[in-house]
Amino acid sequence: MTISGTDTRILSLGPCKVRSPLARSGTVSAPFKTDANRILLHSRLTQDGPALPETSFEEAGARAEIYFDPARTSVGIVTCGGLCPGLNDIIRGIVNQCYRQYGITKVYGFRYGYEGLVQRYGHTPMTLKPASVEQIHHFGGTVLGSSRGEQDVREMVDTLEDMKVDILFVIGGDGTLRGAAALVGEIERRGLKKSVVGIPKTIDNDIMYLDKSFGFETAFDAAVQAVKCAFVEAKGAVNGVGLVKLMGRDSGFIACYAALAGSNVDFVLIPEVPFELEGQGGLLEMLRHRLVKRGSAVVVVSEGAGQHLMTTSGERDASGNVKYGDIGLFLKDRINQFFKSRRTEINLKYIDPSYIVRSVPANAQDNVYCSRLAQAAVHAGMAGKTAMLVGRWNGSFVHLPFQLVIHGRRKVDPTQELWHSVLESTGQPAMMQ
Repeated sequence: MTISGTDTRILSLGPCKVRSPLARSGTVSAPFKTDANRILLHSRLTQDGPALPETSFEEAGARAEIYFDPARTSVGIVTCGGLCPGLNDIIRGIVNQCYRQYGITKVYGFRYGYEGLVQRYGHTPMTLKPASVEQIHHFGGTVLGSSRGEQDVREMVDTLEDMKVDILFVIGGDGTLRGAAALVGEIERRGLKKSVVGIPKTIDNDIMYLDKSFGFETAFDAAVQAVKCAFVEAKGAVNGVGLVKLMGRDSGFIACYAALAGSNVDFVLIPEVPFELEGQGGLLEMLRHRLVKRGSAVVVVSEGAGQHLMTTSGERDASGNVKYGDIGLFLKDRINQFFKSRRTEINLKYIDPSYIVRSVPANAQDNVYCSRLAQAAVHAGMAGKTAMLVGRWNGSFVHLPFQLVIHGRRKVDPTQELWHSVLESTGQPAMMQ
C-alpha cells in the first residue's frame, strides 16, 4: 500500500492551551514532543532507482501544552475482542498515568467490551483507581471483561455524553478499531469534543505499520512451550509426529517465531504460503520422507493455513470474521489416514494451546511495552488527539490514524528474511505442491 503525508495526518480536537502538569518547575520535566517530531516510514535507502518518499508518522510523547484541563477531565477504558496477554497491564498503565502524572481522578472501566457502552445491557462501569489496579498485571485476561460484535454507535455515544467522558481509550484489534472509527464519526456528527484513542491488541501481530502488537512476545513464548512438548512426545515414540495448531487467522507470525525459538520443528504451515497434501511435493509425502530419515517430526500450523483444502460454511462470527475450518483436526485425520493406507504405524500427538497462549499474564518484555503504550496513549488523549492509535514503528512510538490501519493486515512476506529463516531452520521446501 502506497501512503502519503495526508494519510498519516492526525486529527486534533483543537488548539492546546493548557499547560501540561508534566512541566514541573524545580525538577526534570518530561521530554516533550511537538507535532513536528516525525518518524520516517522507511528505515532504509536504496542504492539504485528513485529515492523513497519521505512519508513520516507523528511521534508520540508528552506535549508541553495540552487540550484538556486535567481537573475537569473524565476518562473511559474499554477492552474488546479476544483475550490477549497484557490487557491488564495496559489498563493499569492508563489508570496510573491519569492519576499520578496528570491528576485525573475520574477514570471509568466499561465492562464486557462495547456492550458496556450500551446502557440497556446493564453492565455498570467500574471506577478505577491506582489502588484497585495495583496487582492486576500479575493476572491474565482483563479485569473489565470483553466481548465481540458490533453495537449501536449512537447508544455508545449517548453513554459517553451521559457520563461526561472526555477521552475514551479503546483496546482491541482491527474490528475494535473499526468500531472506534465509527464512534469518532458519530462524535463528530454531534459536534462533540471527545477524544478516541486506540491501543492495538492482537496476538496475531497483524496490525499494519507496527513493529509488533502488545502481548505477541508473551504469546509466542507460551507457544514455544507447546512446540517443545510436541517435540518430546514425537521423539518418545516410534514414528512419532507432534502436530501443534497455533493462533494466526491470516498472519503466521506466531508459528514462525515459535518454530525459530524452538529450532526443533520440521514443517511450518502459515496462511501466507499455500501448500497441498497430495503428490510427491505435497505435505504428506514430505512428512513420510522426514519420518524415514529421522524417525520423528514436528508440524506447526497456523489456524488460518490450508483453508482451501476444507469445505467451510462461509458463516461469520460476532466480529465479522469468516469462520475458518479447524485445520489442526483436519490435518490430524488426514495424516493418520495417509499412513494407515500405507500400512505404516505412526504415533501422532495433537496439541492446541490456543486458550493457554492468549490467557497467560504478560512476560517482563511485554510488561514494559504495555506500560509505554499506555503512557503514550494518555499523552495523546490529553493533547486532544483523536481517531488514532499509538504503536511502535522503527523502534519509536508513533501516532497512526485509524483509517490507515483498518484497511489491511500485516502479513509474513514469503520473499523476505523471516520466512527464509524459517525455511533454513526447518529444512522444508519453499513450496509443498
